[in-house]
Amino acid sequence: MAPRPTFDRPIAHRGLHDRASGVIENSRSAFEAAIARGFTIECDVQISSDGVPVIFHDDDLERLTGRKGPVGSLTAAELTSTPLLGSAAGDCPQLLTDFLQQIGGRTLLQVELKRQPNAQMADTLARTAADAINAYDGPMTVESFDPGLIAGIRRYGYTGPLGIVTYGYDEKSWDDELSQSDRTVLRHLLHWPWSRFSFISCRLNALDLPAVRFFRSLGMPVTAWTIRTPQERRLANGKAEQIVFEGFDPESA
Repeated sequence: MAPRPTFDRPIAHRGLHDRASGVIENSRSAFEAAIARGFTIECDVQISSDGVPVIFHDDDLERLTGRKGPVGSLTAAELTSTPLLGSAAGDCPQLLTDFLQQIGGRTLLQVELKRQPNAQMADTLARTAADAINAYDGPMTVESFDPGLIAGIRRYGYTGPLGIVTYGYDEKSWDDELSQSDRTVLRHLLHWPWSRFSFISCRLNALDLPAVRFFRSLGMPVTAWTIRTPQERRLANGKAEQIVFEGFDPESA
């Protein structure tokens, strides 16, 4: 099993972003802002149409770029030359390799591999992300909602901490494509015998799930997402080792 990480610092969700100030999520500017405050960084990785891992959250391009269509419909060159809407610095999505070069070991990373629409794209993401991450010397964790991606990146040689991102699997708009049996396996973390995750990143309102409480009782670290207020932070106290936050400063609130 991969080593269990220590999350010493609050985790800036998609970097320390603030759209009102022109600092957009998952952008170079948001990551620099997080580093300046000494926060851990959470970020998201998708795959381009030509099989290159890119820092981007959504499956669809429109919210963040104004373009139509899935993120996987553009090449890496097209994605990295498309400005993020509202970016004061004119930031564009970065290649995973460029992101890792930017960070350069200055802070711990919590890198989420996004669930893909088919097995071939998932395998490509696992393989190419492993190629980039295995060449990186800085502190690193990798996580995914998809236990298959956790197993996949391990298969391609990643040996660092691996996390399962989870929640109650009770959001209809999120869960429509999953069967009831899939939801049961994911909700209760029944894939652990083969996914062998070493930490859990859990939605705030699911921290009391029996499986999450069980693994934490055995010493497995839990991070709580996405914490947006001091009140929500208090709800996570005693139930998680660290918070994944956005929209407020956890050290001044």
